[in-house]
Amino acid sequence: MRLQDYARSLGPSLAPRSPMPVVRPQPQASHPPHEPQVPHQPQPPQAPPPQTPSPGRLGAATAVVALGGLLFGFDTGVISGALLFLKEDFALTSFQEGTVISALLFGAAVGALGSARPADRFGRKRVLVAVAATFTLGLAAAVTARDFASMVAARSILGLAVGSASTVVPLYLAEIAPPRLRGRLVTANQVLLTVGILVSYLVNLAFAGSADWRAMFAVGLIPSAAMLLGTLFIPESPEWLRRRTERRSGSRPGRTAGAKAPAHPAVRRALLIGLTLAAVQQFGGINSIIYYAPSIMARAGLPATHSIQYAVFIGVVNVVMAVAAVPLIDRAGRRPLLLFSLAGMAVSLVTLGAAMSVPPGPVTNVIALICMITYVGSFAIGLGPVFWILAAELFPPEARARGGALCALVNWAANFLVGQLFLPVADAVGVSWVFWCFAAVAAGGLVFVVRQVPETKNRSLADIQGELILR
Repeated sequence: MRLQDYARSLGPSLAPRSPMPVVRPQPQASHPPHEPQVPHQPQPPQAPPPQTPSPGRLGAATAVVALGGLLFGFDTGVISGALLFLKEDFALTSFQEGTVISALLFGAAVGALGSARPADRFGRKRVLVAVAATFTLGLAAAVTARDFASMVAARSILGLAVGSASTVVPLYLAEIAPPRLRGRLVTANQVLLTVGILVSYLVNLAFAGSADWRAMFAVGLIPSAAMLLGTLFIPESPEWLRRRTERRSGSRPGRTAGAKAPAHPAVRRALLIGLTLAAVQQFGGINSIIYYAPSIMARAGLPATHSIQYAVFIGVVNVVMAVAAVPLIDRAGRRPLLLFSLAGMAVSLVTLGAAMSVPPGPVTNVIALICMITYVGSFAIGLGPVFWILAAELFPPEARARGGALCALVNWAANFLVGQLFLPVADAVGVSWVFWCFAAVAAGGLVFVVRQVPETKNRSLADIQGELILR
């Protein structure tokens, strides 16, 4: 064996090595001499994460903005009492009475659709200031109306404000709220909506003796002025500020490509859920009860001579159950409340239809009244507030305002159809069949929620988009 081979067999430490120069490690330069230094390229600033306002400011902003919900309810309900007296002052025909009522619904549809682009371009806060100013202008026009045409114009202006509020108020509240409080804050808008309806009924009752319909409208100027002043000091939506920073810097971290397109999975799923629930909410018959409760009671054999008192009682039930929904939205979750609500509505409507299909009597009259109460309560604790929450939660940021506007548009269009067609259809086929059709819609909505609607409780808006894409 050669000496070298023997040395290798003893281990690498004894193997002969070729002579090599000793190279001492040199400190590493930030830019090696042989590489040209590349000038630093400034990176576009990353958008800061949305900052939730402080608790005090969050509560103040919620109270101010939710006045839009109160005015929404007030302007919707006040006409029911005012119309009894202004139709005599203006000598309105039945067609003109319907036009005065439907002018607000038509304006609301236009306002809901037309508020999305300004909310994206100019910010949620500026649009809310404009909404408050429009409420004030519309109410002042109604108070000073001198004839049928001026009253229709005033109601149309109020409709623009109502429709815009129905889109932008829940959108703003959803974007400023932390996930654990989002449901409660958006539900505050729905609670004040029901309070607004009740207040309008009480105002109607207070001024019914003097037949002063102008004073009925004038009361609404108090919350509209408060909202106009308060919205000047609320913070802008953190989500909108983040997106504006991204647009200016040219960076879109976290943006889903093509999220604006209706064909995008998240937008498509959100539209399916939002538009379906918008239709179910109205075609389930809620406004047939709200608008025509005295007429329904009269058909059941109950005295309807005190129609405003009946409306006040229904309004109280609506408010109580909406308040009960506030803590449950973020505790029980959206899906359980929707399921409970739709099941209660369906059962109440089936029973109400059965009670209306037999000759009136003391027992059936009480059953009809109880069914109306349970129906309104079931709606107010679930489908009423949850629809507006989901319409503000489900859409990606780039499509949130426009998606919510489309949902509100469908909701107002369905509201208009139900309000216009309920009595004629009831006369044609019988009121029992109308209620059974409403029950079928509620039952179909129940099946839809089971299959399609995700739970969004305590989840960030980004997490919700991720689940919609995966589904």
